[in-house]
Amino acid sequence: MDRQKVISRRAALAALVGAASLVTSVAHAQSTPSAQSIERSLSAPTKGLAPAKRVSPNVFKQRPELRRIAPSVNIQSINFAFGSDRIPQDQYWKVERIAVAMNRILRRNPREVFLIEGHTDAVGSNTSNLALSERRARSLARQLTRFGVSPRAMETIGYGEEDLLVQTQREDWRNRRVTLRRITDFITR
Repeated sequence: MDRQKVISRRAALAALVGAASLVTSVAHAQSTPSAQSIERSLSAPTKGLAPAKRVSPNVFKQRPELRRIAPSVNIQSINFAFGSDRIPQDQYWKVERIAVAMNRILRRNPREVFLIEGHTDAVGSNTSNLALSERRARSLARQLTRFGVSPRAMETIGYGEEDLLVQTQREDWRNRRVTLRRITDFITR
């Protein structure tokens, strides 16, 4: 094969890789909800529980049937690297959007409580994924406090690979996410 064809193939391959990266970046940016959208999702009305049937935050965390009906939003666009709980600095603007929404809700009702759930993909042991997901939830909570969200308004938990969005045993960025829930109506404090 002559040198010109090799160069053309390499250039075509480089263009394809670049296009795929651009599509992934655009998909991540598009999956980042606006502060207004996050606020709207978390402010959705809940039927809640009768005050006598409310539970502690720890009990709530273990009751998937309650978690499913709490107002929530999946934040898939915070791109945790494989095996990492670190939020890259170039993604702080996403954390700021979440904080803006949470702070607006907290201005209306300072007693609101949010649950930050960390999730992983299914690569690795259950034990390591559970620990990693807990660190991811705490990592987001720490960053949110830097944007003015009160630590008292946040509970964290990790669910590891328990709640995969994409059912695969392979690495998938969509499973490495956090979910935010407004749990005020469900808990006693």
